[in-house]
Amino acid sequence: MIAAAILGAVGIITVAGAVGVVATRSVVYAAVFLLLSLVGVAGLFLMMLAEFIALAQILIYGGAITIVLLFAIMLTRAPEQAHQQDNQQRPLAAMACFGLFILLTATALSTPWRTRDASSDPMAEFTALSELLFSDFLIPFEIASLVLLVALIGAVVLTRSGREGA
Repeated sequence: MIAAAILGAVGIITVAGAVGVVATRSVVYAAVFLLLSLVGVAGLFLMMLAEFIALAQILIYGGAITIVLLFAIMLTRAPEQAHQQDNQQRPLAAMACFGLFILLTATALSTPWRTRDASSDPMAEFTALSELLFSDFLIPFEIASLVLLVALIGAVVLTRSGREGA
């Protein structure tokens, strides 16, 4: 009963952070809401007894990627537009998001999830996970880091080229 309450609270924190990312008009607030959502996802991993993935979620996504986003935002110094116009497609986007939410919820509820046996050795699972991360998924991880590096360099180049012409 307590575990269900904690799971519900962590789920609400995660969804509230995600809604905050989409709903806010400030890019800096969106990055803070993204951090809240990513910490909520780490809490969900903790509830599933995946401590290593929860720690990686906080360190890599919660720490590094959010800091890179904030650094890129501050580096470009994009002025907040006070007179942003509302988009006419907002109701259509809300309906599409609601439909996607219903589809994902139905998929999650109909999926036969595997559970971990109490008799299984956690160290063997950790070893298998580390071998998987450093063999099969090493290249996608490095590609993601290179894409982030290129995006940061692109932000610097765009900022510098705008200042030289002025």
